[in-house]
Amino acid sequence: MIVYISLGSNIDADKNIRSALVLLKKEQPEMLVSPMYQTSAVGFEGDDFLNCIAKIVTDKSADDIFAWFRQIEVNHGRDRNQPKFASRSLDIDMLTYGDKALKTDNYTLPRDEITKYAFVLKPLADIAPDEIYPPENQTYLNLWQGFDATGQDMKVVDFIWE
Repeated sequence: MIVYISLGSNIDADKNIRSALVLLKKEQPEMLVSPMYQTSAVGFEGDDFLNCIAKIVTDKSADDIFAWFRQIEVNHGRDRNQPKFASRSLDIDMLTYGDKALKTDNYTLPRDEITKYAFVLKPLADIAPDEIYPPENQTYLNLWQGFDATGQDMKVVDFIWE
């Protein structure tokens, strides 16, 4: 199953994103990672975030992937008692699980953040331009080309993690 995931951090972002990518790569040696973007905090005042998207291929269930990501977040000091829009040491979200539409108490896939936030859609368009976003039956590149990123400042930053 092809799974796209987002990673973000604005607390010790270099260290936390790098560490998470290294951990993910240990289990996913063929993992593909987008360019790294620096973005302003959305929904609250805070330090800038580092954000990227990764593609993995796995036979794990969506629930197992969700639990795996939560454990990585906890190991990086993630405090889930914070408000939804707050600084965070590490945020790893499963964006898609193949072309499946899934809804549980813990997640809804594909995530609607894909078409809401430039820091999710642009890196997806970078690494999967021809992949189809199932709810809209459009490629990520087409979605990005029609996206209004007004007010969502972001820039590519040099980031070496391997």
